[in-house]
This record gives sequence, structure tokens and C-alpha cells, in this order.
Amino acid sequence: MECAWYLCVCSLLCVWPAAAGHPCSIDSKGWADCSGKSLPHTPDSLPGNITSLDLSFNSLAMPRSGTFLIHFPSLRALNLSNNIIPMLYPAVFSNLWALHLLDLSSCNISRLHPEAFQGLRNLHTLLLKNNKLQILQLPAFLAFGALVHLDLRNNDLLSVDALVLQRMERTHQILLQGNPWVCNCSMYPFQQWLHQRRGVQVLCASPPELQGQEVKTLNFQDLGCRRKQRFPQAQPSLRRKLLATVQRNDTTTTAATTMSPAGKEGNSWPYLVGFLVSAVGISILIALAAKCKLFHKNFASYRHRPLPDTSSMGGSHAERGAAWGENQSMPSAAGLQLEDDDGFIEDNYIQPSERLQEED
Repeated sequence: MECAWYLCVCSLLCVWPAAAGHPCSIDSKGWADCSGKSLPHTPDSLPGNITSLDLSFNSLAMPRSGTFLIHFPSLRALNLSNNIIPMLYPAVFSNLWALHLLDLSSCNISRLHPEAFQGLRNLHTLLLKNNKLQILQLPAFLAFGALVHLDLRNNDLLSVDALVLQRMERTHQILLQGNPWVCNCSMYPFQQWLHQRRGVQVLCASPPELQGQEVKTLNFQDLGCRRKQRFPQAQPSLRRKLLATVQRNDTTTTAATTMSPAGKEGNSWPYLVGFLVSAVGISILIALAAKCKLFHKNFASYRHRPLPDTSSMGGSHAERGAAWGENQSMPSAAGLQLEDDDGFIEDNYIQPSERLQEED
């Protein structure tokens, strides 16, 4: 009987996480432990106010577009280590603006998209050890504004671009051991940078004559350079352009996270511009049409020719009337009114008889 009671209690403890809606355990401080659960994605039933999330040793699939974690705006620590993530796609963490620690160790990562860390302006610690990275691109590191600790141990890095090294000047601790560094002339800027850093030990993996030697102790002749090289500086215009791009992306990301669920306010500006352009075009067309109508109206009111002056022409009014009667019949009063009723009294339209009376 006692054994049966113990079995019942153990069964309840095993099925309790599933009955609660997710297989994770959450403590009072907001730490959610979901490690080793073979999860293909993050459980939807996790509370949105958690501050730390451990998703290590799972089978997570990272999205090719969009964000990975949508409903956790207060997340400050995220552990994704020991998942198979060959590549980090753009803006996959863009909504985690409060994140301070990101662990991507042992994820088989071979490539970082230049915008993979977009939005992580408050990140302090980035762990990328035990991956397969071969190159570090400058735009990927421009996304960080407060990075303090960077772990790149045990990757496949052969060299580091000088511009990336300059960007790392504000990062206090950088771990680079365990990479197959090729100690040739292209490593000279890296060697100069190592002289300015304390506690960074980097050993040559090739060529064979330099294998195992510390890069910091070599000179430019050991690296195969004919003469000393200047440490390449980033062009100010290029640097400002890259920084402006990252800041613009961060602003867009922040606006997108505060946008309503419909998500359409951010795309309304093209319609507003189109509406304004259409309104201005219609107004101009209406103004042109009005001006053309007024022009035609004025032209029609002044197109009548004045009657000839009777004082300068021979013949009396009776003769003119007789000649008119011979050639053409007199038009009726209604016809004259319809034909010439345009609201204007024009010159030389006064009857000759009235003119003669005024002269007498």
C-alpha cells in the first residue's frame, strides 16, 4: 500500500508540467528552465513576464524571417546553447530590447547575417564559443551599444578585419583562444591591436614555422611583411553611414514593438503621400479648368464687331432701311433677343434715329 502511494505521487510530479500547459519549471524570480526537453519551439503557454529563459539542449528551429521570441519583452537572459542553429537570420532577436545576456555556445553556427543582432542595443554579454564561425562582419557588431563581454573561443576564425577590431575597442573582455589563426602579413593589424589589449592570448596555428607562437610577440618581419603597415582606419563617411543604418533599424524595430497588433500603422505613410499628391494634382486641374472657362467667357463677350458709324457713311436711315428690305427681311425682335442677349451693351448699338434726335 505504501509503495502504491509513492508511485502515485511520482506520477503526479511527472505529469504536472504537462497539465500546467508547458514542460518548463519557473521559480519565483522569473527564471524559466526549459532545457533538455527536445522542444522544437518555445512553449506558447509560458508567462510573458519571465526575465530569464533557458532553452539549451533542445531541437529549436530558428525562423528565417521575423523574430524568434515575440511575447517576452522583459527578458534579460536567454540561453540557446547546444541547439542546431547553422545560421542566424536578420532581426531574429529584434524585439528583445531589454536582453543583457545571450548564450549561443555550441550551436554549430557557421554564419552570422550582418543584421542578426539588430535591436540588441542593451546587450552586455554575447557567448559564441564552440561554433564554426570563419569571418566576423563589421555590420553585425555595429548593432551593439553596450557590449562588455564577447566569447569567440574555439571557432574557425583565420583572421579578423581591422574595422571589426576597432569596433571592439569598447568591449572590455574578448576571448579568442582556440581559433586556427594564420600568422601572415594580413595579421599585422591584429597583432598591433593585441598589444593594446591585456589578457588576450592568441597563438598561431599556421604556417608551421610559427605554430604555437603567441601573435603578440611577433614583429612585422616574422609575419612576412616587407615593411611596417599602418593600422587601417575606417573611413568616416562609411562609418557614419553604417551607424546611421543601425540606428535607423533600431528605431524602426522599437516602433514595430510598440505598434498595435494590426501592424499597419507603420506602413501608412505611402498612402498618406499618395493622397496628398492626388489632392494637389486635382486642385491644380480644377484651377486650370476654372481659368479656361473664365477665358472663354470673356472672349465670347467681346467677340462682337461694332456697327459702322452712320456719320461717316453716306445715305439716310430710310435708304438703309430700304436697302435692307431689298436684300434681307428684318429679323424679329425675339430672334434678336435670343441671338444677342448676353448681358452687355456694346458701343455703336444705339439706333441711328435716336442719335439724330440727340443731335437736333
